[in-house]
Formats: sequence, C-alpha cells, structure tokens
Amino acid sequence: MIRRNLDQIIENHYANSKSALLLTGARQTGKTFAIRNFARRTGMDLLEINFLSDPSASLIFKDHQGTADVLLRLSAYARKELLPGKTLIFFDEVQKCPEAVTMIKFLVDHGRFSYALSGSLLGVELKDLRSVPVGYMTVHEVFPLDLEELFLAVGVSPKVLDAVKDCFNQGIPVDKVVHEALMRLVNLYLMVGGMPAAVQAYLDTNDMTVVRGKQKEILDLYKWDIAQYDPEGKLYIGDIFDLIPSELDAKNKRFIMKDLREGSRFLKYENGFIWLENAGAAIPVYNVESPEFPLKLNEQRNLFKLFQNDVGLLSCQYAGDTALSILSGEVNLNFGAIYENMVAQELKAHGFSPRYFNSKKQGEVDFVVERGAAVIPIEVKSGKDYERHRAMNNILLDEDYNIDEGMVFYNGNMDESGAVRYFPIYMINFLRKEERPATQIYKPDLRGLK
Repeated sequence: MIRRNLDQIIENHYANSKSALLLTGARQTGKTFAIRNFARRTGMDLLEINFLSDPSASLIFKDHQGTADVLLRLSAYARKELLPGKTLIFFDEVQKCPEAVTMIKFLVDHGRFSYALSGSLLGVELKDLRSVPVGYMTVHEVFPLDLEELFLAVGVSPKVLDAVKDCFNQGIPVDKVVHEALMRLVNLYLMVGGMPAAVQAYLDTNDMTVVRGKQKEILDLYKWDIAQYDPEGKLYIGDIFDLIPSELDAKNKRFIMKDLREGSRFLKYENGFIWLENAGAAIPVYNVESPEFPLKLNEQRNLFKLFQNDVGLLSCQYAGDTALSILSGEVNLNFGAIYENMVAQELKAHGFSPRYFNSKKQGEVDFVVERGAAVIPIEVKSGKDYERHRAMNNILLDEDYNIDEGMVFYNGNMDESGAVRYFPIYMINFLRKEERPATQIYKPDLRGLK
C-alpha cells in the first residue's frame, strides 16, 4: 500500500478539529482511497455516499425539515444505526449534490459524527467552496504523488532521504552512490509520474506497458470530462489540452494562441484555460513583467506556459510505448520540457504559485517563486549547459530587484558559483514555503495620538 503525506494530513485534521474535511483536486489523485484508508486504519465506521454512482442519494437533502431529519435519512440510507463519535460520514463526488456542502455547517454544529467530503471537478462545478465558514469545513487540495512519496513507495529508506535533505539545507554534496541512484529514480518518476493508479501498477508489475495503460485510462477520463462540459467546442478545452505536449516541446515553451487556431485571441479561449486549471487537469504558469515582490502585481495573464498536472501523463503522450527504452538509455529523449513539468508540479504541490520571467532585454527565467517576502529565480537544466543562465545572472545583478540568490536544478551534485546555487533535480522536493508563525501579533505605536 502506498503511504501518502495526505494520510498524516487527514489524521492531524481529525485529531485537532471538529470541522468537516473537504478534499479537492484532479481526478485520480487518490482522494477517495485516502478517506477509506483513514477509516480502516482508525477503526471508524464508514458511511460512504457516492452521489455520482447513486444520484438518488441527493434526495436525502431534498425538502428536509432540519438537521435531525437529515441525520434520520442518513441512518435509513445506511440501514443501520449511526454510532456517535465512531461514525465517519463520507460524501463522495459531492459536486453532484451541492446541497450536501450547504448542509455541512449544520451537521458539524450538531456534533455527533465526523464528516469528510470529496469529489472531482469541484473547482468547476462548485464556485464558492472557499466561502465555507471557517470552523465548519477545512479544504485541502490533493495532488499526485510527489518525488519523495515515489521514492518511499519504491523502497528508499526515510533515513537516506533525511540525509539528502540535510545536504540540501547545508549546501553540501550528496554521496555519489546515493546521488546516482536517486537520479535513476528521477527518470523513473518522469515516466511513471505520481498518479496513484500508475504508481501502484508499477509497484505490482514493474511493467511499463501496464503503467502506460493506466495513464491512458486517466487521459481518456479527462477527455471524457472535457467532452461532457464542452460538447459543442465552444470553449475549445479539448484543443487546448491536446496541445500541451507540443507547446511545451517548443523552443520557448509558451502557449502560442495561433497554434490553437489561426487568428486566435486569448479572450476567446480564456474560459477553456480557466476550466482546465479549475479542474486540476493543467498548471498554468503566468509571466511576470518584473521579478519583484509581490509577483501577483506584475502578472500578465495572457502570457503563460501550460503544464500537465502530472509528469507521467505528459511523458505518456510524448513517449508512447517507448518508456522502457528511454529508461534503459536505448532511446534519447529531450527531457527539457518534462523536467520543467516535474518542477512546476512539485512547486504547485508544495504550496507555491510558480510564475516565469521574460523580457527582451534581460532574457527568460524558467520559474520565479515567492518564499516569504523574497523572490527566488529558478532555472531547470536537463543537459550539460547548466552554467548558461544569462537571464538569471542579469536579474541577480539588477539592484532594482534586490534578489540575493538564484537556484539551478540539474543532473549534477550540489555546487555554487557566486549568488547561483546548483542543486540535483530531485532536491526540488525539499524547496518548501516558509511556515507561517502560529500567531502574528501586531500592536501599532500610538505615541502622539493619545
């Protein structure tokens, strides 16, 4: 069984909060399995209601007379008594029953049971999820397995990863044998990705053909969703989704509107891009005019790169059935776009909002992120030209930006040159946002006002 960081997040939630837990995120990222697994591990009695497979379950919330009435209907649906303090009520595919989300406040307030919610396309179908009252529902976005989770799943010792993390924090090289072994696992991750079904298929069979089959099933499911929401092609979501691999493989990796349709304009297709982002099927990385904090103020929404939500799905579209040949070195593949997709995926999963910087005068930097109030430029190198990063050098020298260091993630070991630090590509997993303090107390100076 794959151990996820999500498992600990769920355990911590129910140990420290009475609120419901809502898991959002793209299809097939492991939301439903995680809730079932939590109930199994903790011995809770699970009442699972799937509004997609059983649409009639929505009647539980129709014309009810209040919380007690809903709970009575839930007990009737379960055909058994619900045990106070021991029952976890799980509303799955909740996008098909918005009334369940509306009712959560009152169910939680009642206090007798624990609640979990999950679903796909929540960002598309339920627009006001973030307005849920604090204290009644906690929202957590679920992503594919990150690098660390994949490493642990295939058997890497946690002690080894802790030692590598120490190297990251201290800026010292990783043991050569460990480094080379982790680089081989990076290549595996580029092919398998982090979708739980694909990872489990690899763990069960080590057969890349089986893995590819799972990935194609997921891609087909995404395209089915797109077809349901864009039956007449008005949003051109399918066209955009299909172009992601070729656009990333282009020289500048930016999404070019004319590649979609001749004479295309961003405004015409904007809703399609928003749909893919809200569905969790793609990661847009927007351009900033200036790498200055806060980046949001410098963002240009009509200039962007569009990445797949999972690097394994991207490589599946690129490589077809040649994954084993690529992993064994028989076939050369330009890993540039795939490396960048992996980095975008890791940054997103770890709470960053990645952007990129481009100017005619200074050049282009693959990613810029905020860590605290500092802006960090990031370059991703898959080849031997890792010391070539003109744009990063330019912005580090520009006193107006006040940027102290740049980071390059590449195939080599730890190194540094001036303000530029070089990290093995797998160390992108250790780049995390600064944790906010538990309290942020501020008292203004009132001298002269009394």
